[in-house]
Amino acid sequence: MLGTVTTGQPTRRTHRRLSSRTSRTLVVLAAVAAVVVITVVAVVVVPLLRGPGPRPLFQLPVACGETWQLGTYPGHDDYDVDLFPTRGEAWGRPVLASYAGTVTVAGINGSLGGRNPDNPDGARGRGGGYWVKIDHGGTWETQYLHMLEPPLVRVGQRVDQGDQIGRVGSTGNSGAPHLHYEQRQGWQKVETHFDGSPSGITHDDEEYTVKRKSNNCPAGAGR
Repeated sequence: MLGTVTTGQPTRRTHRRLSSRTSRTLVVLAAVAAVVVITVVAVVVVPLLRGPGPRPLFQLPVACGETWQLGTYPGHDDYDVDLFPTRGEAWGRPVLASYAGTVTVAGINGSLGGRNPDNPDGARGRGGGYWVKIDHGGTWETQYLHMLEPPLVRVGQRVDQGDQIGRVGSTGNSGAPHLHYEQRQGWQKVETHFDGSPSGITHDDEEYTVKRKSNNCPAGAGR
């Protein structure tokens, strides 16, 4: 007698079992994928929703004991601060970290232009020129713009309060050598505070200046 002949094709019942198993497998895989996506979204969104931490004790981003003029003018943008020394030349003065943190940007914002100590009336550039951004944790950050030359720090570098990150210049859209400075909380610009005191610069409706002495001093130095 001839044995049972097979064609190599599944029977309808077998096909139904295979289809059922395939469907269950696809459902399980889809469920796993959904869990992964939800987890990734949660990991990304939760930090964004977390409130900012306490304000760091920011110091003026200039040398210990020096007195600088902080100012703004119409069209400058709310909370932005321009710093000019009250004595001596601005070109090349050290720019210091206001507080400890991690460098997140160190490069060129916009274009540099042609202004420098040898050609102070050169062509203006665009934006902030050479600049640095520092993350201080708790969604706090500071920004330093218009520096003379490439920053002295790199992205990812940890800096301490008072570390030099660059030198005062006039790159970008700048009319004279100065340091443009900002403090941000939760990615929004806020009034700058130095050594625990507000600067008083909260809007650009009118020209306003104030003088402050820097307490950005080495540890143990007298203030």
